[in-house]
Amino acid sequence: MKISRDWATPLTIGAFGLMAITGILMFFHLDSGLNKTAHEWLGWLMVAGVAAHASANWLGFKRYFLSSPQGRNILAASVLVTAGSFVSLSAGGEGGGSPPQLAIRAVTQAPLARVAPLTGRTVEQLIAELSAAGIQVSGGEQSLAQAIGADRERTGKALKVMFRGPGP
Repeated sequence: MKISRDWATPLTIGAFGLMAITGILMFFHLDSGLNKTAHEWLGWLMVAGVAAHASANWLGFKRYFLSSPQGRNILAASVLVTAGSFVSLSAGGEGGGSPPQLAIRAVTQAPLARVAPLTGRTVEQLIAELSAAGIQVSGGEQSLAQAIGADRERTGKALKVMFRGPGP
């Protein structure tokens, strides 16, 4: 199939509209339904549309970036901003994260005796339920992180046991 402006440009415009609307909704936490999923997955349409549009208009793009200092500066700034987006702003790398990540880290690193009241169980009940699920904790002063280590699957299993509601 020949890349043509007849379909490459409308694809780019349509995909940009989708990305702009869903991105703005997500930014202001107004997204609902499939907005986030559409933004993430249909973003590939944007990539395809831009690639096709650039290919169909390659001579114009080439002229912009080879003979235009402004074009080169915009491209250089875009590369720098993209590279900068990979830099972590948290001190030491461990203190940052999303609120759910911070909450999970706090729960898994605290002694079980401190976490048990949050689950509506005594520490003994919690240790028994974890044990029944195959997760061995030596006592109330041990944390899940100490008992399990960095195994995310087992951590998820333990958190489900702990927070599914008060025990029988």
